Amino acid sequence: MGVTSRAGRRYLRSEPREAVAERRVDFGMIPGVSVGQAESPERASGVTVVLFDHAVPMVVDVRGGASATYDTASLSLDATFGRRWAVFFSGGSLFGLDAARGVRTRILEVGGGHRAFSNPNVVVPISGAALFDLPTRRAGIPDYLPLGYEAARQAAPGTVATGRVGAGAGATVGKYLGRQRAMPGGIGAAAACIDRLGTVGVLVAVNSVGAIRDPSSGAWIAGAKGRKGGVDPPRFPGVFHRPERGTTLGIVVTDVAVGRPALARIAHMVHAGIASAISPYHSTSDGDVLFVASTERLHPPRREAWPGEVADRLGRRAADLAVVAVLDAVRPEKSGSFRPSTEGASRGRSHRTRANSRRESFR
Repeated sequence: MGVTSRAGRRYLRSEPREAVAERRVDFGMIPGVSVGQAESPERASGVTVVLFDHAVPMVVDVRGGASATYDTASLSLDATFGRRWAVFFSGGSLFGLDAARGVRTRILEVGGGHRAFSNPNVVVPISGAALFDLPTRRAGIPDYLPLGYEAARQAAPGTVATGRVGAGAGATVGKYLGRQRAMPGGIGAAAACIDRLGTVGVLVAVNSVGAIRDPSSGAWIAGAKGRKGGVDPPRFPGVFHRPERGTTLGIVVTDVAVGRPALARIAHMVHAGIASAISPYHSTSDGDVLFVASTERLHPPRREAWPGEVADRLGRRAADLAVVAVLDAVRPEKSGSFRPSTEGASRGRSHRTRANSRRESFR
């Protein structure tokens, strides 16, 4: 039985489509997005916040077996409310989720939030996730509430600092042979403007149990330190050290207005991209979480060449950008020997000072 409708013939046509031009941009240049980061005084942990100029549609895809998340249940596709003003990533495992109140307080200060159920009080829905960077010995835990506030206060559009900053300050990768042989992880970001479609970008906090490999060359970039230097890659089957905690947190943002089911499809595709760069990934001791959001600045094309074309194109490009972001997080010049610029270092010190001074005011 053949397809006779005009729409059916359009979806089945096989002629090649014109190549689409694109250009790389910074994640912080996506319209409607601001990014802020703050670290603890010892730079052993921190918080990274992605803020939006309104409550945006969002989904979450939790794949790790040991996640630490904040208000993610209402991002399921069958939930009534699926919009957020911000997403935060923090160190500190469950302690890091305290950053939520600081982020919310700052958003309220600048006039964000909205009313719900005709109630006169303003609410600020936000979500977040934490990675495991707790010290190996008994020690004081940073107060993440003021760190969340400070990261949100510093949020601005523009270039995003990567490496061992924000939530990636204490991140490590390659813990499959024990934490003592792990290499530095960190924050990574990448984005691109796709001609005749819009912009899509990915920001990650890489603190994985697994090692990092460049899929284009097969070279191991970071992982467990070898006895003679370099990376001692994971071997399957092989004998692993006792399970260590790890996490890769990520957020994908596009300015193309697409529905939440399409955002969920993009999440699936991006997880596959990250899996090509991290091995092992989604283990029982990983807390891998991925958020996907749209700032709704641009309308998608009225007609698609096939059902789901926009989601496919965004997802395919975001998956590639996720790999770039993961590599960006652990490159030696970005993480192991990362040093902020003079301006960044000065601002970083003030971030930590202000965060400390606000500790009591939040209680």
